[in-house]
Amino acid sequence: MLDRKSETERKPLDPDLVSELLMGMRLVGLDYRRIEAAAPFGFSFGEVGGRAQFHFVARGPVQLRLPGGIVHGLETGDAVLLPRGGFHALVSSDEIKCRDIRALEAAPLCSSVSAITACDGKTGPEARAIVFSGCMEFDLGGLHPLVALMPEVMRVGTLLDRYPEILPMLEAMEREAKGGRAGFAGILARLADVVAAFIVRAWVECGCGDASGWIAALRDPRLGRVIVAIHANPGHDWTLVELADRMGASRSVFAERFLEVTGVTPLRYLTELRMRLATQWIAKERMPIETAAQKLGYGSQAAFSRAFKRITGHPPGALTGSKVANG
Repeated sequence: MLDRKSETERKPLDPDLVSELLMGMRLVGLDYRRIEAAAPFGFSFGEVGGRAQFHFVARGPVQLRLPGGIVHGLETGDAVLLPRGGFHALVSSDEIKCRDIRALEAAPLCSSVSAITACDGKTGPEARAIVFSGCMEFDLGGLHPLVALMPEVMRVGTLLDRYPEILPMLEAMEREAKGGRAGFAGILARLADVVAAFIVRAWVECGCGDASGWIAALRDPRLGRVIVAIHANPGHDWTLVELADRMGASRSVFAERFLEVTGVTPLRYLTELRMRLATQWIAKERMPIETAAQKLGYGSQAAFSRAFKRITGHPPGALTGSKVANG
């Protein structure tokens, strides 16, 4: 969650470094729903392939309920991003039984937006909750490990102090969701994409919250340049000398500092990054194994397969069901 305390007490990252980190960000809504419901109501959202989930409350109040009994109260104008998605529910009050949102009848509004109405016919329009929800494809490319370090729920909260330009977008979303003017569904979807991206950028700019591990390297300006260079070109045949030069230190000082901050050697870090990228490309994007091996700088598919199995414990062919050379 983003709050004023986190913004003032945690060391922010260098603006140039933030730009590099977010250059490859892809955050696109795939399936949006405008939900209008009269209390009592409860809608559950499940796992959707590890995708992010976004909710904007155009008319509240609404409660966001997480596993373990954690509840976030959301008022009109609130927006939240669940970067890893996961099971959660939107409810009108505690102890409400939930219906799977996917099981409800939805009327298409445009190619990526549908409408769900769950009203008893007795409740007037002004007393009905309105939520605009979306499943999002969230990818940070080579910096995808950032997603695993993000909070479970990221709220707009006090971002308005830091980013006053968000307020007109939230107000526009509220008007469009309530008014139903021509083309409102597409406008809402685009605004949701932008607001979600603002939430992610704010978290990165504020130093990535409580995240530890390799984020500590990013807070070190000299070491941060090395991390960004590796992620920007993971297929390069990096040498210890090149990386040390990037940091402006000797090989021994660089290697010691890198291990101290990240917990792994530079070579191990590079190899693990390559295998994370390969897993994403092969499993999710259906990239041929040979192509992935070439992009990541391996001279042969066999060499790549050996490295992949050493890091992940299984051959890359297990991602596709095909047989590959294991060397």
